[in-house]
Amino acid sequence: MDLILYFDYIGTMVFAISGTLMAAEKRLDIFGAMFIGFATAIGGGTLRDMMLGDLPVAWIRSTEYFFVIIAGVAGTVLFKKLILKLRSTLFLFDTIGIAVFTLIGLKKALFLGIDAPLAVMMGLSSAVVGGVIRDTLCNELPLIFHREIYATACIAGAVVFLVFRWFNVPDIVNESLTVVTIISIRLVAVRYNVAMPRISLTEDKKE
Repeated sequence: MDLILYFDYIGTMVFAISGTLMAAEKRLDIFGAMFIGFATAIGGGTLRDMMLGDLPVAWIRSTEYFFVIIAGVAGTVLFKKLILKLRSTLFLFDTIGIAVFTLIGLKKALFLGIDAPLAVMMGLSSAVVGGVIRDTLCNELPLIFHREIYATACIAGAVVFLVFRWFNVPDIVNESLTVVTIISIRLVAVRYNVAMPRISLTEDKKE
């Protein structure tokens, strides 16, 4: 199996798990948890494919995604206590997920002839829109609007891919460097509490 596809399945499952966990925190029923899990897992890819006119969307063309999401939601419902103990591991998989989704969205857009800046946005959409849908449906401020480094890491990785692509670096090397860049930026930012500066319309009060 292609390594990128393998990580794509992992990312899809982890996003389904994260959606189900948030649904559990909001005390939703099983149907609600299933809906939020699905929306989180496929939201980004669905929007990307619709904007690119690549229809039917990827998860409809391949039933593997459906079963991966079902496994993620069902596993979370049945083994919630165990899943909660693995939050640090899930964070790592989530980070891998956004890295792979960024790469997949970017490559698909470039393959379809989309200009580089917009292709970067397609990669970003693939990675973060599912989380935005999850947070919005659960009445939370989406993670990408926090100061935490998240979307910025995806954009940086996409730029790295474009630069090395311009220099004709072999695909396997370029893809690996892109994923490593996104993961590294995200992990370092969380480890050392690096965040984007806040924007305000009023002057900060002096102590």
